[in-house]
Amino acid sequence: MLEDLTTEASSPGAWPAAYPQGYAVVDVETTGLARDDRIISAGVYQLDARGEVEDHWYTVVDPERDPGPVWIHGLTSESLEGAPLFADIAGEFATRLEGRVLVAHNAVFDWQMIAREYARARAQAPVKQRLCTIALSKELALPLPNHRLESLAAHFGVVQRRAHHALDDARVLAEVFRPSLRTAAARGVRLPLLECLPLTEWTDRPRLGQQAGHGGGHRPAGWRTSRKRPACPYPNPGRYAPDRPLKQGMRVAFSGDTSVERDLLEDRATEAGLHVATSISRLTSLLVTNDPDSGTSKVVKARQYGTPVVDEAAFGQLLGDVEPASEG
Repeated sequence: MLEDLTTEASSPGAWPAAYPQGYAVVDVETTGLARDDRIISAGVYQLDARGEVEDHWYTVVDPERDPGPVWIHGLTSESLEGAPLFADIAGEFATRLEGRVLVAHNAVFDWQMIAREYARARAQAPVKQRLCTIALSKELALPLPNHRLESLAAHFGVVQRRAHHALDDARVLAEVFRPSLRTAAARGVRLPLLECLPLTEWTDRPRLGQQAGHGGGHRPAGWRTSRKRPACPYPNPGRYAPDRPLKQGMRVAFSGDTSVERDLLEDRATEAGLHVATSISRLTSLLVTNDPDSGTSKVVKARQYGTPVVDEAAFGQLLGDVEPASEG
């Protein structure tokens, strides 16, 4: 229990006073995972300070492009015909998010997709903090085989009705978050809240509803989040060993093109407790690249130092179960 986390009272029903006043449990289905992919549906469950459900909301969205992996989300071009554009539902979506912590499974992904959609609508999502249920389950040391949503659901006895349907995924997530929140409160655990950094490479944001050209400075081609990452709090445990899990504190570098945008991969690594390195040295634990035979300086140095190399797909699987740092 953290000594500096105050509570409202010392009775059994006490609740940490530092905890947020409300949560928006969110799931978005998208056309893909890249920077230019779009949201095609969104589900939100609003919870109060103690995790009680207040309301829920769902919408489909016209992505203005091919819907992507229909076999996953089930939304075809025909079923999306007549759906509102994101700009049309941005105001309603904002009322569901405002003043609340955004809760999601792999929250950095949902946050970045939402932030980009608001940038396209020439607005900014009213979200200051996010909470990832993967990070919370690790803080609570839940006995899970992995940190997939279905494993969390099974642990808490929550039945999934329509996997990859945004509203049902949000419902399942809300139902696993509620007991997790109560457990965290009972133990006095500090919630793993992270700041939602705005998209910075566009200026003079006009308010929602203003016409293009009246606000100026909107530069969709260059969207990047602020890259001020906190220092990794864990010591470097050394190199990654094949057939073993990653461990918090490992130094990970990336090289070459990736199917998932680099920023997102780096954010996922940071949230998992890894140190994202910008160069290769003898201390680097792992290099992630889809082209290990390329002649880039990072690949060449990795070969010289004997640094282990994995591709993006393997790294994504490894991120699902990162071993906690050693105590002491």
